[in-house]
Amino acid sequence: MLALTSAGVAMSGLGGRRVLIVEDEYMLAMDLVEHVSRLGAEVFGPVASLNEAEQLVRSGIDCAVLDINVRGEMSFGLADNLARHGVPFVFATGYECAMIPERFSGVKCCTKPCLPQDVAAMLASLFH
Repeated sequence: MLALTSAGVAMSGLGGRRVLIVEDEYMLAMDLVEHVSRLGAEVFGPVASLNEAEQLVRSGIDCAVLDINVRGEMSFGLADNLARHGVPFVFATGYECAMIPERFSGVKCCTKPCLPQDVAAMLASLFH
């Protein structure tokens, strides 16, 4: 179990951030929720539907983790929406990161299986 002091939470960059997790693999999603929550973030989700994710984006989030293929639907439209609204995000995918469209070339990507702490570190790096 991860033990963090309040200083460690603040240094993570995620303390107080609203983080959307879009992931349809239950165990990975729950590991991410647990880890990101322990770093002081308010987690929205996890959601396993792009429609539900779009609704949560409207409620105001600071960043997001996107699985590329969510129940057979590609999340690039959601990624476009996040980018349009200036919301940073990272991809966590079972695909090769090289298959991500060029317009997302600056977006960090983790190939599954990803460790929750690696995804959290990628998220935190968005705010440094």
